[in-house]
Amino acid sequence: MKPAEDASVLLRVAEAYHKDAGKGVARINPIILAQLGVENGGVVEINARDKVYAIAWPGTPEDPQDIIRIDGNTRSNLGTGIDNRVNVRRATARPARKIVVAPTRQIRLMGGQQYLLRMLQGRAVVKGEMLRVEMINSSLNLAVVSTVPNGPVLVTQETIISITRETLDELALHVRDISYEDIGGLSREIREIREMIEVPLRHPELFSRLGINPPRGVLLHGPPGTGKTLIARAVAGETDANFISISGPEIVSKFYGESEQRLRQIFDEASKAAPSIIFIDEIDSIAPKREEVSGDLERRVVAQILSLMDGLSSRGEVIVIAATNRPNALDPAIRRGGRFDREIEIGIPNRNGRLEVLYVHTRGMPLDESLDLMEIADSTHGFVGADLYALCKEAAMRTLERALPDLDVKEDIPLDVLDNLNVTREDFLSALKKIEPSAMREVFVEVAQVHWDEVGGLDEAKRSLVEAVEWPLMYPEAFASVGVRPPRGILLYGLPGTGKTLLVRALATESNVNFISVKGPELLSKWVGESERAVREIFRKARQAAPALVFFDEIDSIVPARGSGSDSHVTERVVSQFLTEMDGLMELKDVVIVAATNRPDLLDSSLLRPGRFDRLVYIPMPDKEARQKILEIYLSKMPAYEVSAQWLADITENFSGADLEMLCREAGMLALREHIRPGMKREELIVDKILVTEKRFQEASEYIRPHLSKDMLQGYTKMIREFQV
Repeated sequence: MKPAEDASVLLRVAEAYHKDAGKGVARINPIILAQLGVENGGVVEINARDKVYAIAWPGTPEDPQDIIRIDGNTRSNLGTGIDNRVNVRRATARPARKIVVAPTRQIRLMGGQQYLLRMLQGRAVVKGEMLRVEMINSSLNLAVVSTVPNGPVLVTQETIISITRETLDELALHVRDISYEDIGGLSREIREIREMIEVPLRHPELFSRLGINPPRGVLLHGPPGTGKTLIARAVAGETDANFISISGPEIVSKFYGESEQRLRQIFDEASKAAPSIIFIDEIDSIAPKREEVSGDLERRVVAQILSLMDGLSSRGEVIVIAATNRPNALDPAIRRGGRFDREIEIGIPNRNGRLEVLYVHTRGMPLDESLDLMEIADSTHGFVGADLYALCKEAAMRTLERALPDLDVKEDIPLDVLDNLNVTREDFLSALKKIEPSAMREVFVEVAQVHWDEVGGLDEAKRSLVEAVEWPLMYPEAFASVGVRPPRGILLYGLPGTGKTLLVRALATESNVNFISVKGPELLSKWVGESERAVREIFRKARQAAPALVFFDEIDSIVPARGSGSDSHVTERVVSQFLTEMDGLMELKDVVIVAATNRPDLLDSSLLRPGRFDRLVYIPMPDKEARQKILEIYLSKMPAYEVSAQWLADITENFSGADLEMLCREAGMLALREHIRPGMKREELIVDKILVTEKRFQEASEYIRPHLSKDMLQGYTKMIREFQV
């Protein structure tokens, strides 16, 4: 059956996919498209308070049949919001010969016409529409002043785009600054906030009908940089509510009573201009726990906030959103129902969330075809939205650095140079070396790059580490299918110099997870409670930056057997804290603990039970075959001449990995002594002639001996045998 020419359908508005934002696309169910007689890529007319045109593409099969997905810019032009109904019909748009646009602020855009053409090509526009064009570091709002021909037009490669010199400042008030599509990876949190805020502001009659008061406040908490302030701005933009932003410290005044007066004025102003949203950033600075503050001012300010949020007088359609990254520092009275009805944690995004954030921040970027954003999302464990924004900006700066040698700063930049500016995969990988997750910056350590092929022997230990760290990240569904959880902790034990720390370095390099290194003794403090707090902080940071690998070197120094020490019970309290962190009420998700020791007999026995250190991996002294592999690795890095790794393995009985490294280093030093004379100039030295021969290794082996004597070796071996039994 052929659809009628004026066939229309009523659809419910939903947010756009992040990859569609800023492209003027409408996602509609294929069945509805067929009813309207619209082909994929055809133009549809959308009617609400105003009228706009969009390019229609089919939605996903999971979407309900009665929805239309459009971005925040299109919703703003329509004067509608999410869940509202719009009328959709088929439309025709002619190719545009010319479009005149006016910016809402003064701009200087080199090659502006070409850049805008590239960003707008394929879009359907109409006179009076507001366009939001993404730049690398910001967005640009433009009003369509006129089109040739009139009516809805399609931007093509031949379209001429003209930018007026005059700005339309008054139109800037009607442009939504932030929409939900500008927030990536927080779909669950946004859904909860919309339930709490949008419904009371748009339909207060529903609550009157049910006989309940609408929600009064929402507390957003989570690590810095996750998007708490951004969510508040998006909610204000989407609801068209009056938005009043307060930064906590700016309320405080040195004059008695003035701080409370400022708060009262803000709430009065919001009530008069209702519906309103009051956003209090860093609320912990003005509403701390009253029993913990010494000043009278803080107590008075807290009391004023409490009475304003839930006092005797009604404050009307005013909703308070507050943000903090220290929720436990807030006064308990402010967190009860009736003040902040719901607390929403804004957490660190997962892989799909990171991909959505990258889509948001790369909208205005000319991306190279070699770049796969999914690969970047996989490589950015523990990154929050602010970190990903910094990463995209750093990658763009790398692109500019490559182009700078071809530029003359005194002249205008040629158009062909601008067209060839593409952000590549290498730019992002280079930027990744500079940007660290903000949760990790305090504990970040630069680990020497070591790969598995640089670790000789120890195949069993390598396999255990890969299974415990890499498998849960790469195959989480496999663990879920067999109903087991991944190992939580791995203890590497063995004689000194056998390669325990080297293994962990290789694991940190190869697994691509966030790495936190802790030297045992640095946790201990002379102040009561400080040592336990240090342990607590390390595990808290690991949870924040998950998936993370925490490495405790010389762990016997911080968790010895309880009752064995003569100190003031510091280590006993640290052991107890360590045990509860590893397997207490709070689950360690996507965090693996690796520890190393050469005295496993000194450790507290509770630490070695399943659920804490699930795997005990013995790192043995290298046998002849392992010694040969280790020596082959060292010899491959040296200009060794006719030196047999097998011969060296035969003459190095009882040598550990560290001893073998020492032997190779000493042979190299002997070779250098032969060629470098005291007072010799650098240019006289011919590096290519320096060779490390078998004779040099023979000389080195005469005075390089295993660092463990036979008696020490027997004592260590006996101790480890007793421990294993």
